[in-house]
Amino acid sequence: MKVNSEKFGELNNQAVHAYTLLNDEGLKITCLDYGCVISNIEMPDSEGKIESVVLGFDSIEEYQKYSPYFGAVVGRVAGRIGGASFELNNETYRLEKNEGNNHLHGGKEGFSHKIWNAKTIETTDHVGVEFTYVSKDGEEGYPGNLEVKVTYTLTNKNEFHISYEGTTDQDTLINLTNHTYFNLSGNLKETVLDHVLKMKSNEFLELNDDLLPTGEVLNVTDTPFDFREGHSLKEGVDSAHPQNILVGKGFDHPFLLEAEAENQMSLFDPASGRKIEVKTDQPSVVLYTGNHLDEEFEIRGVHSEKYLGVCLETQGLPDAIHHKHFPSCVLKPGEKYKAYTHYTFITDRSL
Repeated sequence: MKVNSEKFGELNNQAVHAYTLLNDEGLKITCLDYGCVISNIEMPDSEGKIESVVLGFDSIEEYQKYSPYFGAVVGRVAGRIGGASFELNNETYRLEKNEGNNHLHGGKEGFSHKIWNAKTIETTDHVGVEFTYVSKDGEEGYPGNLEVKVTYTLTNKNEFHISYEGTTDQDTLINLTNHTYFNLSGNLKETVLDHVLKMKSNEFLELNDDLLPTGEVLNVTDTPFDFREGHSLKEGVDSAHPQNILVGKGFDHPFLLEAEAENQMSLFDPASGRKIEVKTDQPSVVLYTGNHLDEEFEIRGVHSEKYLGVCLETQGLPDAIHHKHFPSCVLKPGEKYKAYTHYTFITDRSL
């Protein structure tokens, strides 16, 4: 196993670097110190052909101009905060409005647009990169100096682990996720509509017209939101369910997860034999099927289109600060925010 690093580009006269993690099984993961972006993951299909299985770019200029958070860590708070404001300790904090009247994914210059400090990791068991960033008091309107660490590690068992840590000197909000768009067909040959998702989730959150949680928790039974036995993403895209139509025909919903359950999620492409198993300690995952992907640019020579990628954004419940019955996203001094998501990359050789 090894880690290679090279210059990826420049942003505001500051170098951006790419770090490639390579294990002995041929799995290759490239990440940037810009936004902790996972820019590429390459893995074999059932016939041994190694191809890219995520959406990403090969230049910093493309990320700046086109990227809808491809592969990035988003924060301080993932998802939307209604009205771009919140109350904490009897004070009102006003955030950047970067999606209509709301605040999305940490704001216009959130964690996804910052250059992080990076340190490579090489041991006998794994290789990786540790990213650190200090978000200053008042950044994007949030209170407190927040110190954040995100660590990516890869093993020879084709396991990829993301861990998050955070500490603050004032009460603040934090809810981090990674926004990778997966496409297991290989080099974006097909959309993800025929990908099969299986997920241990009995409930999902109802959304309003602003795609914010209403606070209502809905049961998945007898709906396209029931992935407990697994079904294709296409079923939700073709569905007449009001919640599927609301988000642009597809999914953009938080699903509630069983805590610490093994193999909480799996994403499988029957055509290529590629599969990803996912587990996390977070209470929810936002399933987004790329319903609003812009069609005005190319991704490594492939024209962008709807449903070209699918996101599994493991996180705390969105807009939790406005719903007292949701798990809190408030971090206090002396506490440590910790979260993890674990991926296992599998190729079905029997196909």
